[in-house]
Amino acid sequence: MEADPMTANHLRTSMVTRLRDWDGGALPPSVDAAMRAVPREAFLPGTPLADAYGSSPVVTHRDDNGIATSSASAPGIVAAMLAQLDVRPGHRILEIGAGTGYNAALLAHLTGPGGQVTTVELDHGVAAEAEQALATTGYGHVTVIPGDGEYGHRPNAPYDRIIVTVGAWELPAAWADQLAPAGLLVVPFRMRGLTRSVTFEHTAGTWRSRSMHECGFMPIRGAGAVAERNIPLADTGLTIRIDDGQPADADALRRALSSGPAQSWTGIEVTVTGELDFWLAGLDGFFRLLAGNDAVQRSGIVPPAFNWGAMGLLTGDSFAYLTRRPGRPGHSELGACGYGPEREQLISTYTDRIRAFNRSQAGRLQVEVHPLTGAPLPGTLMQIDKRNSRVIVLTEGEVGREALGAMAV
Repeated sequence: MEADPMTANHLRTSMVTRLRDWDGGALPPSVDAAMRAVPREAFLPGTPLADAYGSSPVVTHRDDNGIATSSASAPGIVAAMLAQLDVRPGHRILEIGAGTGYNAALLAHLTGPGGQVTTVELDHGVAAEAEQALATTGYGHVTVIPGDGEYGHRPNAPYDRIIVTVGAWELPAAWADQLAPAGLLVVPFRMRGLTRSVTFEHTAGTWRSRSMHECGFMPIRGAGAVAERNIPLADTGLTIRIDDGQPADADALRRALSSGPAQSWTGIEVTVTGELDFWLAGLDGFFRLLAGNDAVQRSGIVPPAFNWGAMGLLTGDSFAYLTRRPGRPGHSELGACGYGPEREQLISTYTDRIRAFNRSQAGRLQVEVHPLTGAPLPGTLMQIDKRNSRVIVLTEGEVGREALGAMAV
C-alpha cells in the first residue's frame, strides 16, 4: 500500500520543524531545504509513516541472530552531520555506508546538478536496494558502489567532503589520500567506547577536529572492523560494553554482582555532565554499563546516572559506575557505585576523577589523529594507540600549549 502523499508531506514538514534548532543554533537553510524536499518514506518501504518521520532510527536489516546490521539514522543526527559537513553546490562527495540511500539523496540535493555523490556500501543487497530507491526518487545520478568503505572509491576522487555513516574505529589512509586539499571529513569516531560525530581537517599527515557532537552508530564492518564486546550479566538484562579490544573476565564480572554494592558521593552538583566521559575514558578499564529501567528493577542494582546506564571502570573481577541523586533545584550530585572485591578502590578512583574534572572547568575538546610512528605527547587528556594511528584528545588549555610549543620549534 502506497503512502498517502498529503500525510507524508505533512509529517516531513513536522519533522523539519522539530529539527530547526540544531545544537543551540538554527539548522542551515540548505539542510532545511534538502530535508523538506527528499521523501524519507521512499527509502523505508513498508515502514509506517509515523516511524519514518519519527525521532528515532529505523532498523532495516538484521542478521540471523537478530542483531541490527543496517538502519536509517535518526533525523536529528542526519541533520546534525550534514550541518557539520557544510556541503556546497558543485561539491564532490564520498559517503561511506549507503544504507537506505536517503542520506545520499540529501547529499545530491545539496550538491545540485553540478556536483557528484558517490556512496559505498559493504552489503551488496543493501547497495542494490539503495540504488533502486535513489533511481525511483529522481536521484539515479548518485553513484552506488558495492564494496568496502575502508578503501573509499579512488576513481571519483578527489572529494571535497567525505561523510561516514557507521562508527569508525580508525581513519583509513584511503580517506586522507582521496580528500581534496581543504576538504572535510565528518565521521562517527570511536574512542574507547565513546562515539562522537567529528568534523576533521587533514594537514601534514594529521587529522584535527573542528567540531564534535555526541552520537551513536553501528560499528563499521569490513577490513576496518573492531567489534565492541558485550558482556551480559547473567539474566539481569544488564550489559557491560567495552571497546578498543580491552580485556575483561566475563564470569568474574557476573559474580561481582553478588557482592552487594558500595557507594560514595562527591558533593559535586551539576546541571549536565558535559565531557566527563572523556575524563573517565582516559583511565584503564573504562566501559559502559547498559541498564534500562527494566534491567535495573530486575537486577536490583543501584540505579545508574542515566536512563540508558552509565560510564564505568572495571578490573578483572569488579566494576564501578556513575550515579547521581537530586541536589539543589535543577542540579544533581554525582557519585559512584561499585560491585566486586575491588569496588572500594574503583569508587575512589572514579570519584577522584570526577573531582579532577570539576576542578579543571574543562571547555572545548579537540581530537587529533597522528601517525603511530610519532612520539606520544605528554600531559594530554587521552591517548589511544590504534592499528596505524595515535588518537590524542586535548582540552582547550592543552590545545593552546601545543600551539605555543609548535611555534617555538
